[in-house]
Amino acid sequence: MTTSSGATSATTGRVLHWAACYDVLVWLVTYGRDRAFREQLLSFARLQPGERVLDVGCGTGSLAIVAKREVGTTGEVFGIDASPEMVKRSASKARRARVDVTFKNAVAEALPFDGAQFDVVLSTMMLHHLPRKARQQCVREIRRVLKSTGRVLVVDFVERQKKRGLFSHRHRHGHVDSREIVRLLDEAGLRSVRSGAVGFSSLQYVLATVSA
Repeated sequence: MTTSSGATSATTGRVLHWAACYDVLVWLVTYGRDRAFREQLLSFARLQPGERVLDVGCGTGSLAIVAKREVGTTGEVFGIDASPEMVKRSASKARRARVDVTFKNAVAEALPFDGAQFDVVLSTMMLHHLPRKARQQCVREIRRVLKSTGRVLVVDFVERQKKRGLFSHRHRHGHVDSREIVRLLDEAGLRSVRSGAVGFSSLQYVLATVSA
């Protein structure tokens, strides 16, 4: 497992640095179903053994660790996050889990990888942290690092919470219109092939492939 710190460029989006309490928050807002939640997200991506996967905005690395278990010893998983604190915690969790995942401190608008490197790119609950211009650049970067046969899974909030409750109290940092996600992907050369509700809060997913 490799950890690289020191993002080469700054992001214009919001960066979460509270790694110490992030996993607790996820556990709370999923009502203790965080493991099932991650497994459900990855089921949309349909990971296969041997695939190379990138998690953009990996947070504390939980999804990347599960992804590595799905792609197996012949596959590779990388995670990037703009927060050094998140990357440090991700690396620590992967060591404890004895899972080989590479984490890097980097921004979504400038992915530190050569082109056509990945079979799958994951972007979960990250786009809403970016202003529109940065979202466009992020999606273009995702397209750049995807193989010609690759696919991308985007999961995000599609509307603000209007009802009371724990999640509506905690979630206050915005949303992305699902139609905008599809437009962003299309503009970058990525064709939406499947979308729908995740089943948690207002989360929606879009699965897209590289356009022919």
